Amino acid sequence: MQNINEIEILVKLISKLPGLGSRSAKRIILKMINNREELLKPMVKAINDLYKNVSRCKICGTLKSSAQVCDFKKCSIINKNFNSICVVENIADQWSVEASGIYNGYFHILGGTISSSHKKEELLINSLVERIKVNNIEEVILATSTTTEGQTTAFYIQDALKDLEIKITKLALGIPVGADIESLDDGSLIYAFKNRQNLLKD
Repeated sequence: MQNINEIEILVKLISKLPGLGSRSAKRIILKMINNREELLKPMVKAINDLYKNVSRCKICGTLKSSAQVCDFKKCSIINKNFNSICVVENIADQWSVEASGIYNGYFHILGGTISSSHKKEELLINSLVERIKVNNIEEVILATSTTTEGQTTAFYIQDALKDLEIKITKLALGIPVGADIESLDDGSLIYAFKNRQNLLKD
């Protein structure tokens, strides 16, 4: 790429995106350069707007624009009231569940799992408890992955909710052991939701 510094920096950045390597990054950059007005210029603006205006909500964890404000009583991203809340690890999991069409309710995105890289204090578990209390939630669906970290996180959440009079369920074993929610096909995800298990309290 003629050792042009601006291009080399962009190649390194694009190569960090999922599924893209150095060769793919170079093809993308070449396409943008050859289409400066139609592609590159509007893309620069869109990325800048994304950086300035879109962030994760500190309460529910989902994406929101700067014009949207969430509070514990009502998530302004959703203009309906629901009696259930689905707890997932990340935004990609939320998108997968939404795309399946099997669930209609609130989401709560933890921002990861309890692991060596994420301590429980860094996850949005305290705000989950508060949302359940304020919104009169009747059911909490734990849709964490079947990895060791995902199950550990689910057990911790279940323990954190033990004093609340709510139904706690987890997705059925239509999910392969060790699988992430976002990697499931719609059929497996629908089966897991329809046959979710009730987690009985001691």
